[in-house]
Amino acid sequence: MDLLSHIQYPADLRRLPEYKLPQVCDELRRDILNELSVNPGHLASSLGVVELTVALHYVYNTPEDRIVWDVGHQAYGHKILTGRRESFCTNRKLHGIMPFPSPKESEYDTFVCGHASNSISAALGMAVAEKQTGAERKVVAVIGDGAMSGGLAFEGLNNVSSMPNDVLIILNDNNMSIDRSVGGMKQYLIGLNTNKTYNALRFKLSRWLRSRGYLEDDRRKGLIRLGNALKSAFSHQQNIFEGLDIRYFGPFDGHNVVELVRILRQLKGMSGPKLLHLHTTKGKGYRPAEKAATIWHAPGKFDVDTGKRIPDDDEGKPAKYQDVFGNTLLELARQNPRIVGVTPAMPTGCSMSIMMEAMPERTFDVGIAEGHAVTFSGGMAKEGLQPFCNIYSAFAQRAYDNIIHDVAILGLPVVLCLDRAGLVGPDGPTHHGAFDMAALRPIPNLTIASPMNEHELRRLMYTAQMPGKGPFVIRYPRGRGVMKDWHCPLEEIPVGTGRRLKEGRDVAVLTIGPIGNTAAEAIAEAESERKGLSVAHYDLRFLKPMDERLLHEVAERFGRVVTVEDGTRAGGMGSAVLEWMADHGFTPRIIRLGLPDSFVEHGTVEELMQITGIDKDAIKAAITTATSQDNDNNLISQQQ
Repeated sequence: MDLLSHIQYPADLRRLPEYKLPQVCDELRRDILNELSVNPGHLASSLGVVELTVALHYVYNTPEDRIVWDVGHQAYGHKILTGRRESFCTNRKLHGIMPFPSPKESEYDTFVCGHASNSISAALGMAVAEKQTGAERKVVAVIGDGAMSGGLAFEGLNNVSSMPNDVLIILNDNNMSIDRSVGGMKQYLIGLNTNKTYNALRFKLSRWLRSRGYLEDDRRKGLIRLGNALKSAFSHQQNIFEGLDIRYFGPFDGHNVVELVRILRQLKGMSGPKLLHLHTTKGKGYRPAEKAATIWHAPGKFDVDTGKRIPDDDEGKPAKYQDVFGNTLLELARQNPRIVGVTPAMPTGCSMSIMMEAMPERTFDVGIAEGHAVTFSGGMAKEGLQPFCNIYSAFAQRAYDNIIHDVAILGLPVVLCLDRAGLVGPDGPTHHGAFDMAALRPIPNLTIASPMNEHELRRLMYTAQMPGKGPFVIRYPRGRGVMKDWHCPLEEIPVGTGRRLKEGRDVAVLTIGPIGNTAAEAIAEAESERKGLSVAHYDLRFLKPMDERLLHEVAERFGRVVTVEDGTRAGGMGSAVLEWMADHGFTPRIIRLGLPDSFVEHGTVEELMQITGIDKDAIKAAITTATSQDNDNNLISQQQ
């Protein structure tokens, strides 16, 4: 790393002559490969924008100039060039480098970048603020073609053209998000091609016009409209961006760093909104990643020289919840011809790809468009189909209004499967599924359930597609389950029924979802460590409607109750139990364990469960507190 080792910050990069930039790109790509081979992360996306990253920091005066990444899994090279090369080995680890760019970590990270499609809106806000305050800085939004399918990106584009700003939007077009990009925007970009001679001529003409003041304010808009009209007439091609009065340049090769520097320098001084369209290859420079970009999006550990991935030792381990979902969905679809599958750009991540391969005509990848996925599902349900709409819990937050307005009000039979519910680990606060139970619980007409294990997941999926069930939410976590043999008969579970898993007399532990397995271990250890202790365990299974018969039993038999959930404690299952007890005149002392009223950092799930106080030891401590003779003051402090 002859050059990279001397680059601590972008100012060091800008001291190099242009002809050395290709070498910087080679070294940066190798650095990313070497680190991610032993400390897994998002590989292919970052490899695909190495040249763009170097060119941006070379041309723009960062951090004074603003670069907004969308989404942040392509920003590893950016992190290495902005003072974090030595600490990059801690990426995604507890207390280490954050998994996505964040202003909390570095002044070079201009905005939070965990979810897609927000860059144009954020960059426009920054640019307008700078116009208002008189600041002299440039603003660049880097957005992928997959993220461009999100509704927020189109809202941003619509406003970019209507407000005074000099934003540069860079469209990183690699025909990929995680899986292959889909939809009309993908097809449009494939067909969009602007003549290189025309681009070169327009560059020269724009410099001449700007030198004479013709590219300012109203004159500029009029000339752009005239130019767009002439271009369309001669090329017989319409351009959606130029139709919005956003000057379009491209497409260009996104892997020619010297050419990128030249283009960016020319665009940097131009007033008004601009869009630079770049063609890139996801995984560029590493053949295995170029050939199989989806697999190498986040490949885990691998051997750099051979390209062989180092698999986890799966032998004898339970299946992943997502695979149980995918296989069960296909099984149900073969039995029920009304079932269709919907996913917003995550067929592989949620394992809907299993049904997609077998029944492509009955599965729909709608792109990075969670709100549309829900409303689209509602439309199909209205006309008699039975959609299973699978969205990661954290991403479903973006479809909250659609769930209420387009599904719940009409009571449409959409099965909303929330994958990655609870703590997800090293992807951090933008990806933890912390809020779904608290957010969805107040919505009328919804049934909300969470399975304790794989058998329960299968049975809940079977139950959800039965006639008359209405909107049905099933939440389950990332990662593996707890059963080696997950296959079981498909049987209906009566809606709103929980289970008494274990008898007890001293304290009742109420859980919902897979964290019930952790609670079961804690109960067993607590009883073995304390002679005579007797703890009852109830799996609520349904957050809404709750099992009132079960709650009556708990209220009448126990004066001490512990609730445990892997969602936010504020407004979640424990809150629901407290509300029910108060409404029915019961006053047990309740200790609520759940995620805190703060954003949880990144780390392993085990580390984060310990930090947030929902691991086995924390549950044991709560049981001890609840059953100790002098527990009144302790209980009060636990509640605060």
